Amino acid sequence: MKSFKLIALSAAVAIGGFIAITYSSCGKKDSTPANPCKDIVCQNGGTCDSATATCMCSTGYEGAHCETISRTKFVKSWTASDLVAGSSTPIPYTATIVAGTTSDVTLVSIGNFSDFFVNATIATINGSTITIATQKPDGGKYSVSGTGTLANSKITWTYTIDSAGVTHQNYTGTWQ
Repeated sequence: MKSFKLIALSAAVAIGGFIAITYSSCGKKDSTPANPCKDIVCQNGGTCDSATATCMCSTGYEGAHCETISRTKFVKSWTASDLVAGSSTPIPYTATIVAGTTSDVTLVSIGNFSDFFVNATIATINGSTITIATQKPDGGKYSVSGTGTLANSKITWTYTIDSAGVTHQNYTGTWQ
């Protein structure tokens, strides 16, 4: 009789253990939330936004994984056509945008800006916007400032050239 009780007790313990293991492994859900950024590698200082599972790029970079320097889409020789405010006669010329010479990936140099400035005009790129802070590229009495927007392989410009603060001339332009 003792061995029957021992066998019955062993069987009950084994069945109880089996049920406990089966219940805990099948019925329990993992409460750890999935990390949507687990397999996303953002480059050049970009960080993954877990709400959208996309890279948020540092200034000067773009692309799905922040792999592209934003200014590269601006770097080329451009056929320009600018208008002085109030005029209908275009000013055609060629300008060249090249990468800046510093480690700052947002900077570019513009050669022959407005078919007026011989020395390079420095501009900053942020996404699809190019900005010329007020400067005197030729060191003379003329200064320039303005912004342009790149869309469909064209830059649309609005800029101003000042002569020693006396003459203020506004321009618009399209570069292709």
